[in-house]
Amino acid sequence: MTVGEYTLGCRLNQTESEAMIDSFLSYGFSLSSPLSADIVIVNTCTVTSKAEQKARREIRKIAENAKVILVTGCYAEVNEKEVLSLSDKIIIFTLDEKSSILDIPKYIVENSVGEDELFSFISTFPKKGGDRFRFDSNTFSFHSRAFLKIQDGCDNSCAYCRTSIARGKGVSLDEDEVVRRAKALEEKGFHEIVLTGVNLASYNDRGTNIGKLCSKLLSSLSDDIRIRFSSLEAEYVDETFLSMLSDERIFPHFHLPLQSASERLLAYVDRKYSMDHLKMVIERMRKEKDDPFIAVDLIAGLPSESEKDFDITLSFLREYDISSFHVFPYSPREGTKLFSDKNRLPERVRDERALILRKLGEENYRRYVERNSGKTLEAIIEEKKKDALSATTGNYLKVRIEGSGNFNRGALVRGKLSINAGSLSLLV
Repeated sequence: MTVGEYTLGCRLNQTESEAMIDSFLSYGFSLSSPLSADIVIVNTCTVTSKAEQKARREIRKIAENAKVILVTGCYAEVNEKEVLSLSDKIIIFTLDEKSSILDIPKYIVENSVGEDELFSFISTFPKKGGDRFRFDSNTFSFHSRAFLKIQDGCDNSCAYCRTSIARGKGVSLDEDEVVRRAKALEEKGFHEIVLTGVNLASYNDRGTNIGKLCSKLLSSLSDDIRIRFSSLEAEYVDETFLSMLSDERIFPHFHLPLQSASERLLAYVDRKYSMDHLKMVIERMRKEKDDPFIAVDLIAGLPSESEKDFDITLSFLREYDISSFHVFPYSPREGTKLFSDKNRLPERVRDERALILRKLGEENYRRYVERNSGKTLEAIIEEKKKDALSATTGNYLKVRIEGSGNFNRGALVRGKLSINAGSLSLLV
């Protein structure tokens, strides 16, 4: 019997999908394309309307051959009826029930369920509200790096975002359990651990914040491990966190959800940080890590965004030479404070600004790559196809490996970066 998955959205969704697939594989299921598998897990996202459109499109395709489709994630959480209308093969698992999917393969095997009985059997499966940190996988089918979920939910309630509506209040994994899981991943042979969460930097276990947790992790792990952060909300980044970034085991790559650099607009959409604090964070990151790769999220055309607001954002991105931008045209999300805002910009203006941001992002990225030409960088081998090796460097550059070494997927290597006709290579 075969299982497949289709995942949209954040690294946290990717982490949870890996754990669910791992559970099926451990009970003898074979991994297959979501377009041909018997059981397909679809892990959805609701950040933008485009993400929801992708989910609907793929679910319809998957339904052509699948026996049953297990749909979960933020979109399924807030639009259950809409998702169910896509196919009669769908079974919804709310975010609270999501970890129940981990138990399904065991019950299928123990009850000798046939392919034609899958939908009726899983339809009566006793879903459980459960521990959101059960997604503890130490094997990863789709990544050479290990993902470790340490946080879930968000207390920020930004005016444009319904992830906090779907995921609920912030919760954190016990700090000792974080260390135990990280050590288990290291013992399994992983050289990179990506810490993930909905609002990762807000991690707090009985007074242990993200900085204190990372200090404890670093004191417990060997010199062969590397740590990367999925995303960091600036307002939770403090001196404790910044002071430990000088450790070489922290990869020089940081992702900051900025959205806008205009203080007025940030206040309008209920963002919780000041630009002075965010600038301090970036300056300290650069001080501790020399020239790290710093990426930001940007929302083009937020309601009430004036030309002045937009120019302030452009000026900041140029002055601070941000390495890369993830640009999202503003998408009104039902249930959010801004959904019915009367100051919405025309789509033409929104899309023009998104295009300007993307072009600037390409220029900044090109400069960053050129600055790194000739530097010795670390990288994790991602794929090995015939004689070709691809990898991701510590500062998040996608490279081709060149040299005489025979490396396996997941290996930590070092080499000199070169650029040839726009293609990046690491000579090891």
